[in-house]
Amino acid sequence: MSFSDKILKWYQENKRDLPWRGIRDPYKIWLSEIILQQTRVAQGTPYYFKFIEAFPTINDLANAKEEQILKLWQGLGYYSRARNLHTAAKMVVNENDGIFPGTYKELLKLKGVGDYTASAISSICFNERQAVVDGNVYRVLSRYFGIDIPINTTKGIKYFKNLAQEVLHSNNTSDYNQGIMEFGAIQCTPKNPNCEKCPLSNSCVALEKDKIKTLPVKVGKTKVRTRYFNYLVPITRNLENDKFTQLRQRKGKGIWQNLWEFPLWESEKEIDAIEVEKVVLKKFKLDGLSEITLHNENPIVHKLSHQHLHTKFWIIEGDFKFKKCIKTLDLINYPVPVLIADFMKTFKF
Repeated sequence: MSFSDKILKWYQENKRDLPWRGIRDPYKIWLSEIILQQTRVAQGTPYYFKFIEAFPTINDLANAKEEQILKLWQGLGYYSRARNLHTAAKMVVNENDGIFPGTYKELLKLKGVGDYTASAISSICFNERQAVVDGNVYRVLSRYFGIDIPINTTKGIKYFKNLAQEVLHSNNTSDYNQGIMEFGAIQCTPKNPNCEKCPLSNSCVALEKDKIKTLPVKVGKTKVRTRYFNYLVPITRNLENDKFTQLRQRKGKGIWQNLWEFPLWESEKEIDAIEVEKVVLKKFKLDGLSEITLHNENPIVHKLSHQHLHTKFWIIEGDFKFKKCIKTLDLINYPVPVLIADFMKTFKF
């Protein structure tokens, strides 16, 4: 039995019951693939259901407001995926009459769709002979064939793509591609794989040469930058004692582009209430300041891929005259980074 036959047989016997399994609708497969990038299945599944309910068709997604999409995406992180999702939907509707592309080459033209996603959609939905290569596939192929070429180099990416294409199943590309990804996810896991019950154990080079823990190879680690965020949460009241605050929308090319947040002051190190008061009075010009309190004594460390945000939330109370203010009861309607969302869950406005 060939490598691909063993993978296919294992998949048929062990595949998980996932909501996007067994369907060939490219819109739903595309949604699931974008949501599951950098996201565990358990975390991504509820978001998949939310998006399908809110946007049953690609036309619904294309016609939605970006703010609505970002709000639904809140908590998944990597918000560029949501913005690209919206852009790609509009491309399909406006340039292709709402008909999802059916080939690898055409799929690559969509915003946010790269080699892996195009291969997944074209093979799963249209059985095109395109091999998928994600983290799971890299691990399975690297271990089984004993390949120590770093997977995050140009040479490695090209080598593994060619190898994946060579070992594709002869006729059932759709199930095979899903199978090898599933195999890496629940059988050939990153740590402590169950090699004793693995159908590939008799011919796995990594197992034979005791290299399970060292393969696949990945070179270089991205340097993590430490940043110090101070969110200033202004609170004021009207004559009816309704509470109001202020949010600002992030612009530019950051990961939180178009999300909302409280006024932010980024400092070079941790600061105290005296320094915060100076900033409030001079930089943010919140005239009418009466009290400053620190919500969290220890900084909340929010870890992103290339940076760690050491964050404090300062509650600024006073009789402020905002040009634009938001009722605190309406905060829930704004798409915000999960760091802000978590704060709003714990702080009683």
